[in-house]
Amino acid sequence: MSVTADATSTLERTRSFSWEDPAGLAEAARRLSGVDFIAAIADRTLAPPPFGRMLGLEVTEVEVGRVAFSMQPAEWMYNPMGFVHGGLAATMLDSCMGCAVQTTLDAGIGYTTGDLQVRYVRAMTAATGRVLAEGRVVHRGRRTATAEGRLFVAAGRALLAHATCGCVILAPAA
Repeated sequence: MSVTADATSTLERTRSFSWEDPAGLAEAARRLSGVDFIAAIADRTLAPPPFGRMLGLEVTEVEVGRVAFSMQPAEWMYNPMGFVHGGLAATMLDSCMGCAVQTTLDAGIGYTTGDLQVRYVRAMTAATGRVLAEGRVVHRGRRTATAEGRLFVAAGRALLAHATCGCVILAPAA
């Protein structure tokens, strides 16, 4: 079987972005409580992490145990089938849930995702419009935390995906 590309598939596009040195962000995470750290990113006192800048993620809401992000899906995020790659939904959900856990942590305490389960409900494209991801802490213990998240279309709130995660709470280095 031979596959030939049509003329429109050869029109190359370019995307570029810039970011701040993430060392300052890591330092702020060590000295601020989790909720203050995420709030400082939301109000732009602190620059977003490089991956967030690249994806156009914006922290839109922050409170202890809950964080929301928004993003505009774009063509450069497409998989070969013409939809936004599912990894972008997983990234948004992992980020909002992890940050929700972070809002419960004291200064100098970190976390990492231990597991992530994502369930996709419908596909995204650039025409989907702005999407919102909301993460909420379900349980916060001394060593682990769990959270749940939902990703939906901002206009009309149609569900795109939902997820759960487990986070490992990291004590500061001695």
